[in-house]
Amino acid sequence: MTPMSGGHAHAHGAGVPLDVVVLAVAALAVASYAAGAIASRRGGRPWPVHRMALWCVGIAAATAPVVEPLASTVHGSFVGHAWGHVVGGMLAPILLVLAAPVTLALRTLPVTPARRLSRLLRSAPVRVLAHPVTAALLSSGGLWLIHLTPLHEAMQASPFVHLVVHAHTVAAGYLFAAALIGVDPNPHPSRWTTRAIVLVLAMASHAVLAKLLYAHPPGATSVADERLGALTMYYAGGVVELGLVVLLCARWYRESGRRVAIGAADPLSRARPSPAARTAGSRRR
Repeated sequence: MTPMSGGHAHAHGAGVPLDVVVLAVAALAVASYAAGAIASRRGGRPWPVHRMALWCVGIAAATAPVVEPLASTVHGSFVGHAWGHVVGGMLAPILLVLAAPVTLALRTLPVTPARRLSRLLRSAPVRVLAHPVTAALLSSGGLWLIHLTPLHEAMQASPFVHLVVHAHTVAAGYLFAAALIGVDPNPHPSRWTTRAIVLVLAMASHAVLAKLLYAHPPGATSVADERLGALTMYYAGGVVELGLVVLLCARWYRESGRRVAIGAADPLSRARPSPAARTAGSRRR
């Protein structure tokens, strides 16, 4: 791999319309969410302000690495690339998931589009994509593909390729975060133990990749820059992953407490024998 040349920088600078398109899409995403929040409030169900804030910050974090002035830094420095990955590909998806956009859409869309969205969520392809294992393969596997193949060099050479790869990173990160800590309706929820195991393995994969890049710099810029970038991926990425662990444990604890409370509030559930007990009783008779 070779460092970014001046021609490359000029090519990115000439791609101002691409920046405009990205900013327009980001503005549309914020405006659509705000319109849904307003419609929910007018319908008598105020939408939490903190979720609106999470959505806006998440969109900003997802957009920043691919528009100026940060895009040039991401292209010209491996440290900048690492920060773009941590902020845009790891932190932004978590914020967007916590904003619960699907819940807002189901609450405010007209009946027919809402039913179509509900059917889509229950479909087999979404069930496969939303599974923690699939989401982890798309997210963690994509990182290995980006950093250990010529794809990274293609990203450095083409702003459009960089944008496409970044969009994949954000989308895969969103699927991963949603599979682990999603607050939106999920017709196919996975076991909490499955989510925890997948998260631990994904964290290990990310750490191994960062160490590998530190030990064997890809050669895009200086060795010092690339090793500092690898350290950024390891430590800053680890902080984001620690936050994901806390959120997962909090959600797990809250749901377990809710089940205990429901069981305590329903004495009939304790009086009714379990299916195994009923089967044993019928055999004795």
